[in-house]
Amino acid sequence: MSKKSPQLRFEGFTDDWEERKLENIAQINKGIQRGKQEISSVRNELNPYPVYNGGKKASGYTDECNRENSVMVSEGGASAGYVNYYSGKYWSGGHNFTISNDTKHDTFFLLYVLQKSQEKLYKLQVGTGLPNIQLKSIKDFPIYSTSNTEQQKIGSFFKQLDNTIALHQRKLDLLKEQKKGFLQKMFPKNGAKVPELRFAGFADDWEERKVGNFLSESKIKGSDGSVSKKLTVKLWRKGIVPKEEIYKGSSATQYYIRLAGQFMYGKLDFLNQAFGILPNELDGYESTLDSPAFDFKDGINPNFFLEYVCQENFYKYQGNIANGSRKAKRIHADTFFDMPIKIPSFEEQEKIGNFFKELDDAIALHQRKLDLLKEQKKGFLQKMFV
Repeated sequence: MSKKSPQLRFEGFTDDWEERKLENIAQINKGIQRGKQEISSVRNELNPYPVYNGGKKASGYTDECNRENSVMVSEGGASAGYVNYYSGKYWSGGHNFTISNDTKHDTFFLLYVLQKSQEKLYKLQVGTGLPNIQLKSIKDFPIYSTSNTEQQKIGSFFKQLDNTIALHQRKLDLLKEQKKGFLQKMFPKNGAKVPELRFAGFADDWEERKVGNFLSESKIKGSDGSVSKKLTVKLWRKGIVPKEEIYKGSSATQYYIRLAGQFMYGKLDFLNQAFGILPNELDGYESTLDSPAFDFKDGINPNFFLEYVCQENFYKYQGNIANGSRKAKRIHADTFFDMPIKIPSFEEQEKIGNFFKELDDAIALHQRKLDLLKEQKKGFLQKMFV
């Protein structure tokens, strides 16, 4: 019997952990959950213990999976081997293995020791086409176990960490929903001359202008594709980031220097909201003309402009008009310049732009906190389990 100890432990625990087959420390059943169809089948980041939606009972399967407070491992499909938790609050669906603790093992310890072994569980998949995991593979799956007292401390620690992650996720999602609501109310709807919600002191109609009145294209020649520090504009307004490349680009391709504060978009992904303002840390990076860059002229607030063009009734509507029926058509600068936009006074633009910039900063801060917590959890999983 193999014995090992984790790198990081709670004070007072020194005994070695012992390797066991999963079937020797837990009750394992193969079954399908039945329940409410309206529960979402998509993994819900608001819940630290994801669930699946209900379905009809299949022949050859039991209802034993309907045990509350158990660990579940997906049996088949693309997610075969995925570890999740069934609390009993929601019905869970799909073909699963249910792993219920015995009196000597803590349920949350089993959950997290299997999460730590997630990649190994994925490797149990067999079959071509739609993969699945055999019951024997789950029963024979080896894990290292410790005393029930240490298990409870570890399980409680990770449960609290997951609850903290879920709390930060809820705060982040709430901020994103608040922003969506403000965007719908603080920009005019189609045909309207004023928005539904405005800052005090502003009452004038918004005026229709052209994008080209406020932007000029930047074409500062830079390096060729073999040496340039490349950047890319991510889809769905997720920012401008360094381009990850395995191979060097062609020395025959001309790249252009991009400067902090410039507006950029992806010509081929205009309809996929590939917009952004170049951050300071990417000043001097380069792109081809397929990701053009623009300097702002007087009379337009950059943050206001970014929020405006990211409105679906702008990029989708105007992009589709420019595209016609061709999905792969590039939106060139002259086409972009000819697109109409409605703008208020510069003072109102600044208030709107600054308001959304503060919201974006708050969202980014919560996202960083959430990412840090998730990385911390990964680190603890590696150090606190064998």
